Amino acid sequence: MAEADEQPPPSTLSTASSTAPIYIHPRREPFQHGLLPISKLIFTDGTQTLLPIRDKLLSLTSGSAHRANFEAIAEALQISHEHARLVLETIASVLHSDSDPIVTAKPSEIGSVGVNVFDLMLFLHIQSYKRLLPKGHKDSAAVADVWPSTSAFDGFLSALSPLQLVRSNSRRFMPSQADEEAHQLSYLQKHLGNILSLLAESVEGDGEESLVLSMEKLEHLGFLIYFGEKGYERIPLSQNAPFFANSDPEMPAVPVPAAQVHDWLLENIASALERITERASAKENGPSSASDQDVPMADVAASSVKSSSTSRGPSFIEGISKSSYVRLPNDIKGSSVKVVNCHESVIYILAPLKYATVYGCSDATIVLGAVGKAVRIEHCERVHVIAAAKRICIANCRECIFFLGVNQTPLLVGDNHKLQVAPYNTFYSLLEEHLNQVGIDPTINRWDAPVALGVVDPHDSLSHPAGVSDVQTEFAIPVDPDQFTNFLIPNWFEGQHSGSTKDNPFPLPDAYLASQQRNHKNLEENKRMLKDTELDETRKREVATALHACFKDWLYASGNIRQLYCLQGD
Repeated sequence: MAEADEQPPPSTLSTASSTAPIYIHPRREPFQHGLLPISKLIFTDGTQTLLPIRDKLLSLTSGSAHRANFEAIAEALQISHEHARLVLETIASVLHSDSDPIVTAKPSEIGSVGVNVFDLMLFLHIQSYKRLLPKGHKDSAAVADVWPSTSAFDGFLSALSPLQLVRSNSRRFMPSQADEEAHQLSYLQKHLGNILSLLAESVEGDGEESLVLSMEKLEHLGFLIYFGEKGYERIPLSQNAPFFANSDPEMPAVPVPAAQVHDWLLENIASALERITERASAKENGPSSASDQDVPMADVAASSVKSSSTSRGPSFIEGISKSSYVRLPNDIKGSSVKVVNCHESVIYILAPLKYATVYGCSDATIVLGAVGKAVRIEHCERVHVIAAAKRICIANCRECIFFLGVNQTPLLVGDNHKLQVAPYNTFYSLLEEHLNQVGIDPTINRWDAPVALGVVDPHDSLSHPAGVSDVQTEFAIPVDPDQFTNFLIPNWFEGQHSGSTKDNPFPLPDAYLASQQRNHKNLEENKRMLKDTELDETRKREVATALHACFKDWLYASGNIRQLYCLQGD
């Protein structure tokens, strides 16, 4: 690494393990899974309010760790204990350090373990972020970083169903991964001064020179940004910062002026944005590649490639239509998956993951194996989601049923209608191994305790009907135990390493267990009755024909006939 006074331009910074240039990138997770539509968490005045809140939290916490529990957060932010606990659970799901006590804590301990005050301040700052609009939206002026935004098109959103909204902005207009990264970098570029001031300490001096940043505080920025490049590990910020890179590990590094850190980060962000622009231009002028992470995969034929991924970005499963589709651990690169624009299909993702997103799907069944951080389901209609996860957020969905094994309360946000929830209802041979691998406790299931927040998501730049900002989203109702059924997953692991899971590891509530046992008993009685009934061969054939006809009608009516065809093809 070059000395501070001989720092190379950001586009040529490199590590000892790689001669390839590395660039600064935003962490996608806080922007995709870490935003809460709670008005008291959104501060529009930069640090004018956040700095006093920081100081109050520091006064409420003791010790060098400065960890704020849910009671301190509730007092400092003037929010309910329920919302304070939700803040802690959300931060735990998107924090950059997997070794942080709040990440390793049991679900029941998160509230008391608390979060580092400086990580909390960064979390609160990005609550002012607005997601990138789909390209070509008629209200494109709302993309501007204005808070709150108003629009001449109020009422546009409510006129469309979740899926119509997605289709009105067809896949070719949806933001690419590069678009979203550039949008997030631009947000950080604009607000970097305020963000650094939340981490900086005051010393004697005038103006900006009175603020300094320690190496420890710089590492908190890892919540929002990192250095790295495709195929390589993420590099801690202090290891890449020229003013800390050569520090003696035996001696505490001397804090540096916050203005120096600010200038260095701005140079790197500008370099990264320039690179994104150059790559986008090259892609527009050159042939597309099937391995490109931004290639839209919608509306592809059943025989075409259905997924794409990079080591840095998520694996995409897109455009599946009228078929069954399976992804096992060896099929997925990275630790996150996005299922986008899939219809009338059954999709199995039987792998341990950190994050999963399901967006714009309809009339489908989607099975998510084990997701250790967070799941987000958005803009879906008539979809059955079966998920074992640490936490789940459901936004702008209609007529969907969620069969959940979740350690934290499900979160309902946006304009939801006719949602149902039920306990987890399936298993596969490696499920318990995957649950253990990502840290999900099957003895804890909060499926029946969803929290409903506002209809309007203030992080969404789409226009909204006037006067509904404080309206609570519609609650999900539990599935009637008499309508609850188990979902059978085919043995997709046959011939491979097979695990020991033989049954659903999430215990069923008494009402659902009783219904399941009653259905099983009725089935056995019907089978015995048919077996004991004395019929001649002609009548037996008639009964068998009638049963087969009813079963066939059900297969076609439910769409499950496709699974038989897929199994037959395999």
